[in-house]
Amino acid sequence: MKPIYRNSIALVFVILAGLSIYFVFHLRFTFSLEQFFPQGDEDLEFYLDFEKNFGADVNFLLIALERKEGIFEQSFLEDTRTITLDALRLPHVIESQSLVTMEKPLKTPFAITTIPFIHIDQPDRYEKDRALIMADKRFVNNLITSDETTLVIALKTKGALDIKESGELLTATRDLLGKYSFDNYYLLGSPYFQKEMVDMQKRELIVTSIISGILVTFIMFLIFRRFWGIVIALVSIALGLLLFFGFIGVTGRPLNAMAALYPLLMIIVGTSDVIHIMSKYIDELRKGNSKEDSIRVTVREIGVATLLTSITTAIGFLSLTTSKVVPIKEFGINAAIGVGIAYLTVIFFTTACISFFSSDRLIRLGKTQKIWDGLMSYSYSFTLKYPKQIAVGGFLTLMVCIWGISNVGTNYTLESNLPIGEKITEDFYFFEEKLAGFRPMDIAVFAQGDHEADDYIILQEIDKVEQYLQNYDAIQSVTSITDVYKSINQMYANNRASAYHLPEEEGRYKKYKKLTSKVSKTATETMLSKDKKMARISTRLKDIGSDEIKLVEDKISAWMNQNTDSTVVKFKATGTGLILDKNAAYIRRNLIQGLGIAVFIISLLMALLFRNWRMVIISLIPNIFPLLLAGAMLGFLGINLDAGISIIFAVVFGIAVDDTIHFLSKYKLSLNKGLSVEESLKLTFMETGKAICLTSIILFFGFLVLLTSIHPPSVTVGLLISMTLVSAVVSDLLLIPVMVRWLMPEK
Repeated sequence: MKPIYRNSIALVFVILAGLSIYFVFHLRFTFSLEQFFPQGDEDLEFYLDFEKNFGADVNFLLIALERKEGIFEQSFLEDTRTITLDALRLPHVIESQSLVTMEKPLKTPFAITTIPFIHIDQPDRYEKDRALIMADKRFVNNLITSDETTLVIALKTKGALDIKESGELLTATRDLLGKYSFDNYYLLGSPYFQKEMVDMQKRELIVTSIISGILVTFIMFLIFRRFWGIVIALVSIALGLLLFFGFIGVTGRPLNAMAALYPLLMIIVGTSDVIHIMSKYIDELRKGNSKEDSIRVTVREIGVATLLTSITTAIGFLSLTTSKVVPIKEFGINAAIGVGIAYLTVIFFTTACISFFSSDRLIRLGKTQKIWDGLMSYSYSFTLKYPKQIAVGGFLTLMVCIWGISNVGTNYTLESNLPIGEKITEDFYFFEEKLAGFRPMDIAVFAQGDHEADDYIILQEIDKVEQYLQNYDAIQSVTSITDVYKSINQMYANNRASAYHLPEEEGRYKKYKKLTSKVSKTATETMLSKDKKMARISTRLKDIGSDEIKLVEDKISAWMNQNTDSTVVKFKATGTGLILDKNAAYIRRNLIQGLGIAVFIISLLMALLFRNWRMVIISLIPNIFPLLLAGAMLGFLGINLDAGISIIFAVVFGIAVDDTIHFLSKYKLSLNKGLSVEESLKLTFMETGKAICLTSIILFFGFLVLLTSIHPPSVTVGLLISMTLVSAVVSDLLLIPVMVRWLMPEK
């Protein structure tokens, strides 16, 4: 390569690096539950229409205040009341309520008035207040724990908050609570999830980048043992990573829950490309070729092979675009772009840099080279001596994988995605164990014909459904428009707990209806549409898993269809939780569809490259085994397949096929030079085998970096990809030679 070209390339990359550094500081992070809604789903469309009438079911922040000796203590109740009232001044809060500020209607001879549920200033009435509250299903496990040690303040926010608004709300809330000395306080809600998950993304991004950088530096030292070899390799890899994030910043693409994988993928892909390019260049120099000739051969042989591997890796990632989940789709697109950036960086910048140096300034050869030569020679001989044993081993592995895959589940839980050891996870467990949990589920109520949703006959049907819902332990909180009429009925019975039910005569109902706006205007607005043709039953579910919740939903829907009068009212379950749970079904479908498309496209590329259908089969079969192994490990380890875990297969397939292409490309080049099948196979082992093993070692330890993550899906992804990519190199080195000899024997 001529000096003028080298200098020009270096200058271009310096300029790009400077621009990237500027735009890295403009990276945007995002997280919301809505991101994980399956796009284009008919139930999602229904929920969005439902949301227009009643608002989103996740626009809340719950504050649980704990007093282990019991909440019925005057100073604790006074502090809780003050916080509940002050919370109305928190940013983005439009409503705030708790038992210490709520009142119930009271009928007097003169008018209807209200009295507090808890008479804070009259401790002598606490026991009576306690008895009434603990007998009311509306409050227990919703606004007060059953052990009477915790009160909940429920804040309603002004619609979906962005990350900045969520941060403002959380900071102000913690500042407010910090003025008091509670035993403990716990938070739950969409703003809390959003803020903490984005903070986790930033932490993961920094930690994985640092650890991966240290790991690659150590590996490069072991490989090259020369200052310039190490520096060129590390600068090339770091430059590719910097340019990738600069691209993300300049295009304004937000980083979501998958962001922690980007540094790792860029470093690993860049490292693989660098090792193949530099190894080939050094091999050519050792043959006595000049620097220019060595670069020319390297770019022609390894550059083309690396281009093909980059294309196939990108196709593997782009298979994720078939997903209906936005973060998965965006991860696939961004990862594919990253692969392209890494390739361009290595093919231009790295080759320009190494062309300045001779082999002894890039690498120090010694005993290590002899060890690798011996290992590759043994591997070649092993495939030659034991082809039947390798074939039987492959078949047995296939059977074991099929058994493991049959045990893969999709019982997705929110808990499985929460950061390990963090406060948000502790808070989530608290609400799951002592309160109604987080997963919202609504049941839409549609009045039929000329009926309105608050007609007496429809209220009876709603109440019938509510009574049925009480049979499920997973459903801890049930509210609807019937609560208003039950409260009025209780009021007319001197607030007896046993009188909390619908009026038994329609005449009483008509009398109560005139009072509804006076008694609870907020409840009628949030539970009844403006045209009164639609109402809602609002519940919260325990985090029992998507499969279990689907069973509950199906049972409820079947019961409502059989036991309610569809001529006057119809019911349909909906809500954020149920929409998220539909991802399980789509994940399986999109996974098979996406990988099928990827396999088909890569098969076409292989056919165009080798122009032989036998070579297509040889190239694909070794890469099916890692996919099967990944699925089997999910089944054997009892790991449920969810949105975050599903990317494993695209990553494994996209990266594993790289080694196959490098191996077969070298084999084909050797055949074209007139070597025999066995001579070509042995030369491929000796030259390309080492690079394949080195990159696989780096891949193995690189993805193990994710074991340091506090995000459970990332830990799972790191473990499974590391193990399956090891199986990929074993599959390549054992199966390909055996299949070549079987399908393409020496003529």
